[in-house]
Amino acid sequence: MVKTSRRQRSAPTIIDVAKRAGVSPMTVSRVINGENNVRPATRDLVNSAISALNYAPNPAARSLAGAGQSRIGLLYSNPSAGYLSEFLVGSLDQASRRDVQLIVERCEPGDHEIEVARHLIESGVDGILLPPPLCDSPGLIRLLAEEQVRSVLVGSAVPPAGQLAVSIDDCQAAYAMTRHLLGLGHRRIGFIQGNPTLKASTHRYAGYCSALEDAEVVLDLDLVAPGLFTYRSGLDAAEQLLDLEDAPTAIFAGNDDMAAASVAVAHRRGLDVPGDLTVCGFDDTTLATTIWPELTTIHQPIADMSRAAVDLLVSAIRQQSPPEQRHCVLDYTLIRRQSDAPPRRRPHSRHP
Repeated sequence: MVKTSRRQRSAPTIIDVAKRAGVSPMTVSRVINGENNVRPATRDLVNSAISALNYAPNPAARSLAGAGQSRIGLLYSNPSAGYLSEFLVGSLDQASRRDVQLIVERCEPGDHEIEVARHLIESGVDGILLPPPLCDSPGLIRLLAEEQVRSVLVGSAVPPAGQLAVSIDDCQAAYAMTRHLLGLGHRRIGFIQGNPTLKASTHRYAGYCSALEDAEVVLDLDLVAPGLFTYRSGLDAAEQLLDLEDAPTAIFAGNDDMAAASVAVAHRRGLDVPGDLTVCGFDDTTLATTIWPELTTIHQPIADMSRAAVDLLVSAIRQQSPPEQRHCVLDYTLIRRQSDAPPRRRPHSRHP
């Protein structure tokens, strides 16, 4: 029995064929399954490698593929536990509904994401979901394109032309929140930016600036603080804003994590939220309703976005009718809770 097992393991695999042909395992799978989206020259290379290695595809695996079963990967590297939790709930739910296997892999920012992506590709996944911040990773997107692996970018404000993507209008959502604060009477509105490598961060800042301009409020760069979408960066940014001689009466943070940090800093300084300081966030993760006061925020339908992404990816894999729009833009909602109020006249102190 042991000898038989060893002989079976020595048989060529789809990865061996891919290496010999100089293509991805996904491309080999497409040739084996007779898909028509492979270039003739590439198909010839794969067939030659199959012949040279005497590779025999697993009949059970081919039967499974023919029955419409798919395996999709989910790469994540998001610092917000709240965002990730909602994304997983939506993607796991929809994967179950569409009868696909979801393989979840965590990676660190940087070169590690390429390594993990290559591992998923070599394992033969049919496609990959990329939530933020990986949705805006040029190297990762380029790798998947080169390997001809289908992917859906979730949360990328400006996906490459023709790329499957799901997002909201981040610029318009931030514009709406800033207009809301202006409507309450705030004029010194602090803004905490998100990760500068993400296009959504740029668009949210653009929405903030546009709303100020339309209200004829001069943009004060002292009221703009850098952030990374992390709670820690929100603490630093809020300290910076509240240390100003003429501190803001409101802080609009680029996500709920940084908004929650701003509330914590305000409380530590003895400021009442929202009496002394209005604080608003973005995303409407579970964190928004687990702190006090509960956050006024932009509801980004994260779970629905991940469900839509799974649908787009599975439809593309199974070569169903092409989607009417490759970039799906879902609706956002401004949710008003207890963390915002009109400003009141009061002296601002640098320190509690």
